[in-house]
Amino acid sequence: MIALTQRQPSNSDTVVNFTLALTAEERTRSRYRIETQDEIVFLRLPRGTVLRDGDLLQTEDASVIVRVVAKPEPVLVVTATPMLLLKAAYHLGNRHVPVEVAQDYLQLSPDPVLRTMLEQLGTQVREAVLPFQPEIGAYRHHH
Repeated sequence: MIALTQRQPSNSDTVVNFTLALTAEERTRSRYRIETQDEIVFLRLPRGTVLRDGDLLQTEDASVIVRVVAKPEPVLVVTATPMLLLKAAYHLGNRHVPVEVAQDYLQLSPDPVLRTMLEQLGTQVREAVLPFQPEIGAYRHHH
């Protein structure tokens, strides 16, 4: 059993014991039990911690260092002209939907109602299985 209790500053010289692939939702949990092939891992992080792809976590005594990676999961990938992407992001934001925002696409969890809305706006929407890293938000909390 491993209890990860704190972040470790990123350093290219850090020796990582193993990686932990977590979905976007799992990366928002500060208290979480994960069973890997070899180990039972407990996250015991400060409330409100949101983990990002590449974050390093450690045990209290720093004897174990773990790298967090964004686990591929089902998503909708939205592409369109820049103006349509802005409109789509606006409408998704009004619905408080976790969204990954990039220069040329948006990504969100699959939802048939939102997909229909996005297609009616004129965007192209496709299903994929990719790492998902939604924006954390202005107030550093995640729904």
